[in-house]
Amino acid sequence: MTAFESRLPVTLIGGGTVSQDDLDVARGFAPVIAAADGGADHALASGLLPEAVFGDFDSLSDHALATIPRDRLHHIPEQDSTDFEKCLSRIDAPFVLAVGFGGTRYDHFLAALNVLVRRVGPPCILIAGDDVIVPAPPSIALDLAAGTRLSLFPMGPARGRSRGLKWPIDGLDFAPDGRIGTSNEVLGRVELELDGQILLILPRSCLGDLIASF
Repeated sequence: MTAFESRLPVTLIGGGTVSQDDLDVARGFAPVIAAADGGADHALASGLLPEAVFGDFDSLSDHALATIPRDRLHHIPEQDSTDFEKCLSRIDAPFVLAVGFGGTRYDHFLAALNVLVRRVGPPCILIAGDDVIVPAPPSIALDLAAGTRLSLFPMGPARGRSRGLKWPIDGLDFAPDGRIGTSNEVLGRVELELDGQILLILPRSCLGDLIASF
């Protein structure tokens, strides 16, 4: 199913709110540009020409259709998946940084989190507002500054063990309709072992640390 291969990390631009800072931060780590449907218009408005655009094209402008080379446009009309999923399932890259999948459409944002936790395609980090969000791996170690906010949000039943958190998670049962783990605090180096579907949420200043953990 792969339609776009890149030896370099990819910045994937969605049709939601995208700031120039989002793009600058993402491109610093992932220089290749791809877009989900109307995200191509955000790319063009910032002077960027996407290497690939995926989606049903229901929000892609006529200007984008006329500007982007036809062989970079991957029209996928089926409605059983979101444009975010269409993109990730067709990109082969070391990792993807996704911007423009938040904003005022919370249904789109929740759908993006659903795709993240199902681990579609290559490793992916979602940059949204002040945060970076990634599906938590079975184990991860991060050297973070003491006082850094760390949140764990379950997308299904989950358990784990921790070292280096102000409030340890050992022996706790997490669930979307039960206990969640938001706004914990890092004491220094943090080590997590996790079992289940759970999202790791950190301040966007920790993006480089997350990427280094891949």
